Amino acid sequence: MVSENGDHTDGASEDTLFEMISDLNDTDNTFVVVEPDTADPTWYASVAVLEGQGFEIVLRDAAFREHKVHTDTNIDRIASDLIVWLAARNVSGRPARPTSDMPSTAEARPA
Repeated sequence: MVSENGDHTDGASEDTLFEMISDLNDTDNTFVVVEPDTADPTWYASVAVLEGQGFEIVLRDAAFREHKVHTDTNIDRIASDLIVWLAARNVSGRPARPTSDMPSTAEARPA
Protein backbone atom coordinates (compact mmCIF):
# COMPACT_ATOMS: atom_id res chain seq x y z
CA MET A 1 0.00 0.00 0.00
CA VAL A 2 1.47 3.34 -1.01
CA SER A 3 0.31 6.95 -1.03
CA GLU A 4 1.30 9.75 -3.36
CA ASN A 5 3.60 11.32 -0.76
CA GLY A 6 5.59 8.07 -0.48
CA ASP A 7 4.07 6.62 2.69
CA HIS A 8 4.32 2.86 2.32
CA THR A 9 3.19 -0.14 4.31
CA ASP A 10 3.38 -3.85 3.56
CA GLY A 11 0.24 -4.83 5.47
CA ALA A 12 -3.28 -3.69 4.74
CA SER A 13 -5.44 -3.44 7.85
CA GLU A 14 -8.60 -1.44 8.38
CA ASP A 15 -6.76 0.85 10.82
CA THR A 16 -3.87 1.42 8.41
CA LEU A 17 -6.27 2.17 5.56
CA PHE A 18 -8.19 4.59 7.78
CA GLU A 19 -4.97 6.41 8.72
CA MET A 20 -3.66 6.62 5.16
CA ILE A 21 -7.00 7.85 3.80
CA SER A 22 -7.30 10.37 6.64
CA ASP A 23 -3.87 11.76 5.70
CA LEU A 24 -4.95 12.49 2.11
CA ASN A 25 -5.31 16.11 1.02
CA ASP A 26 -5.95 17.99 -2.20
CA THR A 27 -2.42 19.38 -2.66
CA ASP A 28 0.44 16.89 -2.34
CA ASN A 29 -1.05 13.60 -1.10
CA THR A 30 -4.13 12.98 -3.22
CA PHE A 31 -4.31 9.18 -3.47
CA VAL A 32 -3.59 5.78 -1.91
CA VAL A 33 -3.11 2.60 -3.97
CA VAL A 34 -3.34 -0.96 -2.68
CA GLU A 35 -2.03 -3.74 -4.93
CA PRO A 36 -0.16 -7.01 -4.55
CA ASP A 37 3.62 -6.87 -4.49
CA THR A 38 4.12 -8.69 -7.79
CA ALA A 39 5.70 -7.79 -11.12
CA ASP A 40 2.36 -7.81 -12.95
CA PRO A 41 -0.51 -7.26 -10.48
CA THR A 42 -3.96 -8.33 -11.69
CA TRP A 43 -5.89 -6.22 -9.19
CA TYR A 44 -5.69 -2.91 -7.37
CA ALA A 45 -7.77 -0.56 -5.27
CA SER A 46 -7.30 3.18 -5.09
CA VAL A 47 -8.76 6.00 -3.06
CA ALA A 48 -8.35 9.56 -4.35
CA VAL A 49 -9.40 12.93 -3.01
CA LEU A 50 -12.20 14.53 -5.01
CA GLU A 51 -12.21 18.24 -5.68
CA GLY A 52 -14.20 19.75 -2.90
CA GLN A 53 -15.25 16.95 -0.60
CA GLY A 54 -15.14 13.17 -0.50
CA PHE A 55 -13.20 10.41 -2.18
CA GLU A 56 -13.32 8.39 -5.38
CA ILE A 57 -12.80 4.67 -4.82
CA VAL A 58 -11.69 2.46 -7.73
CA LEU A 59 -11.72 -1.33 -7.45
CA ARG A 60 -10.16 -3.19 -10.38
CA ASP A 61 -9.61 -6.94 -10.74
CA ALA A 62 -8.71 -7.92 -14.30
CA ALA A 63 -8.80 -11.64 -13.54
CA PHE A 64 -12.53 -11.39 -12.77
CA ARG A 65 -13.37 -8.52 -15.18
CA GLU A 66 -14.32 -6.32 -12.26
CA HIS A 67 -14.05 -2.54 -12.45
CA LYS A 68 -16.06 -0.47 -9.99
CA VAL A 69 -15.88 3.25 -9.35
CA HIS A 70 -17.86 5.02 -6.64
CA THR A 71 -17.62 7.96 -4.28
CA ASP A 72 -17.99 8.26 -0.54
CA THR A 73 -17.28 10.76 2.23
CA ASN A 74 -17.15 8.36 5.20
CA ILE A 75 -13.57 7.19 5.81
CA ASP A 76 -14.70 4.47 8.26
CA ARG A 77 -16.98 2.96 5.62
CA ILE A 78 -14.32 3.26 2.88
CA ALA A 79 -11.69 1.46 5.00
CA SER A 80 -14.16 -1.24 6.04
CA ASP A 81 -15.41 -1.82 2.49
CA LEU A 82 -11.83 -2.00 1.18
CA ILE A 83 -10.87 -4.65 3.75
CA VAL A 84 -13.84 -6.76 2.69
CA TRP A 85 -12.90 -6.34 -1.00
CA LEU A 86 -9.23 -7.12 -0.31
CA ALA A 87 -10.16 -10.26 1.62
CA ALA A 88 -11.60 -11.67 -1.61
CA ARG A 89 -8.24 -11.16 -3.36
CA ASN A 90 -5.12 -13.23 -2.92
CA VAL A 91 -3.89 -11.23 0.08
CA SER A 92 -1.59 -12.97 2.55
CA GLY A 93 -2.17 -16.38 0.96
CA ARG A 94 -5.96 -16.18 0.92
CA PRO A 95 -7.64 -17.79 -2.08
CA ALA A 96 -8.67 -15.41 -4.87
CA ARG A 97 -12.31 -16.42 -4.50
CA PRO A 98 -14.05 -18.46 -1.81
CA THR A 99 -14.15 -22.14 -2.65
CA SER A 100 -15.90 -25.03 -1.00
CA ASP A 101 -15.62 -28.80 -1.20
CA MET A 102 -19.08 -29.10 0.31
CA PRO A 103 -21.72 -30.37 -2.12
CA SER A 104 -24.60 -28.07 -2.91
CA THR A 105 -27.93 -28.73 -1.19
CA ALA A 106 -29.31 -30.41 -4.32
CA GLU A 107 -26.26 -32.70 -4.58
CA ALA A 108 -26.43 -33.62 -0.89
CA ARG A 109 -30.04 -34.83 -0.99
CA PRO A 110 -30.57 -38.58 -1.24
CA ALA A 111 -32.10 -39.75 -4.52
